[in-house]
Amino acid sequence: MVKVMWFLRKADHLSMEEFRQWWLEGHAPMISAKQGHLISRYVVNVSLTDDLPGGTGVDAGWDGVAEEWFETIDDARQAFSLPSALETRADVMAHVSAMSRLVVSEDCILDWPANR
Repeated sequence: MVKVMWFLRKADHLSMEEFRQWWLEGHAPMISAKQGHLISRYVVNVSLTDDLPGGTGVDAGWDGVAEEWFETIDDARQAFSLPSALETRADVMAHVSAMSRLVVSEDCILDWPANR
């Protein structure tokens, strides 16, 4: 399993609620429609305004993380080579001030509820 993790920082002109709304109601449906036939799983994680006890006190620097799972690296390559990739990237760049990507192989250590 190949996972692509996208780290996004919202554009300065957006509130966190506007950023969340764009991502969940605008961008995510676009990804699903254009790349969904190649993606096994797609999850969007938008930062909450409240931290939890035990935090580091250091700002993570990102306002959200998207996770795209692919069965193979070839599926991922194909998804990011589609003609629509330019359109989806332009949409992101209009709504973020920074973006980074990490391509990983996922190794599941715990999987609830199977481990309960």
